[in-house]
Amino acid sequence: MDIILRQAVENLGHPGDVVTVKNGYARNYLLPRGFAFEATPGNLKRIAAERSRLEAAENGRRESASELGKRLEEVQLTFSARVGEEGKLFGSVTSADIAEQLATLGFNIEKRLIDLHDPIKALGVYRLPIKLHADVKPEIRVWVIKQ
Repeated sequence: MDIILRQAVENLGHPGDVVTVKNGYARNYLLPRGFAFEATPGNLKRIAAERSRLEAAENGRRESASELGKRLEEVQLTFSARVGEEGKLFGSVTSADIAEQLATLGFNIEKRLIDLHDPIKALGVYRLPIKLHADVKPEIRVWVIKQ
């Protein structure tokens, strides 16, 4: 199915791009969330007129995300946890824990934006990327230390 993107979608394109995706991806994800239009002749004419507005809005989102990203790159979070004999934690540090501690520092980041594939279950220093925008992914440092 051919669609026209209304905003940047990671690994797909930028606003105004006409891309071909699978029907289910378009119908179940992109179209209901307002990320894209169907590529009909009427929508192609409309998007040509809206292209400059969409690009300006996208540049504004990118700039605000990059400003937030610069502030986030300086952040270092520390979690103290009980550990067993082999240095493994008795619990784990999850993206919800990280989002909660970021909120106490004044950063309102949703936990789904933190790129933590599996919970942290060992001591150490971790660099975690945060998906603020398709082009902006700052990394924060997370220290997990012994309690």
